[in-house]
Amino acid sequence: MTGGRTRGDIADPSLASLGRQRIAWADGDMPVLRSIRERFERERPLDGLVVGACLHVTTETANLLKTLKAGGATVLACASNPLSIQDDVAACLVADEAIATFAVKGENHERYYGHIDAVLDGHPHLTMDDGCDLVSRLHQRRPHQLGEVIGGTEDTTTGVIRLRAMEAAGVLRYPIVAVNDAETKRLFDNRHGTGQSTLDGIIRATNLLVAGKRFVVAGYGSCGKGVAERARGLGALVTVTEIDPLRALEAVMDGFRVEPMAVAAREGEVFVTVTGNTQVLRAEHFAEMRDGAIVANAGHFDVEIDLVQLEAMAVGRRRTARPMVEEFTVNSPDGAPRRILVLAEGRLVNLSAAEGHPAAVMDLSFANHALAAEWLARDRGKLSNRVHGVPAAVDAEIARLKLQTMGTVMDEPSESQRAYLASWTAGT
Repeated sequence: MTGGRTRGDIADPSLASLGRQRIAWADGDMPVLRSIRERFERERPLDGLVVGACLHVTTETANLLKTLKAGGATVLACASNPLSIQDDVAACLVADEAIATFAVKGENHERYYGHIDAVLDGHPHLTMDDGCDLVSRLHQRRPHQLGEVIGGTEDTTTGVIRLRAMEAAGVLRYPIVAVNDAETKRLFDNRHGTGQSTLDGIIRATNLLVAGKRFVVAGYGSCGKGVAERARGLGALVTVTEIDPLRALEAVMDGFRVEPMAVAAREGEVFVTVTGNTQVLRAEHFAEMRDGAIVANAGHFDVEIDLVQLEAMAVGRRRTARPMVEEFTVNSPDGAPRRILVLAEGRLVNLSAAEGHPAAVMDLSFANHALAAEWLARDRGKLSNRVHGVPAAVDAEIARLKLQTMGTVMDEPSESQRAYLASWTAGT
């Protein structure tokens, strides 16, 4: 642990050199964010502001925090998930960047919220959240600080759901940009990032051969689409469960089988929850699962798999089968004991059992955060206290920059085409 709250609370300062190496490696795949950082160093749009960030403490996040610092901000960081913390990254942020970081992999509930409080002790003007825990804590426990905050950003679907509930209840006290809803975030981070990294986490945790497995994906939003596509691409037989008729119809039209979880539970061999909801897998489903069923979560919080119910059903104590795999034995309706294997304690399997999204994907998401922070700083006092979308021009500029770094050239409309698209008089 480092000394003093201004420096942070980390596991092992000696890991800084490894963190430095890995952060630099990720930076090599984040050219859009790097170009923003270079501009921020010249223009310093965040001068004098304090940013409090509650995000996954990973190599990619480190490059975002460095970008905010380059823009003139004082940055404090804590983790949005105890198992996604990379201790070497936290050590490097403290040692090399003088970014106060409060994150220790595996931290318990009390320490997790203590770290959020430590960030809030820095009196942030801008908040960056992944799941809304920081914003919720600020509103519930520290309402006297809300007048100091000019705005915030939110990275994930679960957090945006919570924020919209706050807005609907009339309790949201400052404007927040839903980075999750940006096209350059939702279509790439959620779909391609979650799809690949979730399969990566499952395979690393289990050494599973995906081909031929009956794979059940709960939820067919942007993240669920990615998981279903990647599982099918590896040869799995994929079933989707949904509560939204439009998404269920989309899954069917995309060639997936759609069933209620009560039916899928009897057939599935691997289950992944990606809903943002609670108790998606619960007692009646566990009772029907076949022996050796693998259960994982790729939604933000560890509430999608009801581990309280599963533990209550378990015969004897749960045991660690291998790192990131816990085995529960339950009695099935026919009285035969069956093993259910839970990955990463029901937390985000892609960040707990693997390294999360590839840096090339997070380049887009974190570019959105950086530019949204610049927008909030520039337009402070002008935005209402609600959930705002990323400006379309910002979204388009990030896509343009990404294409440029990939060496991809697209068409430009001609003047006559521009005129046609702007006209209402031209017909057939």
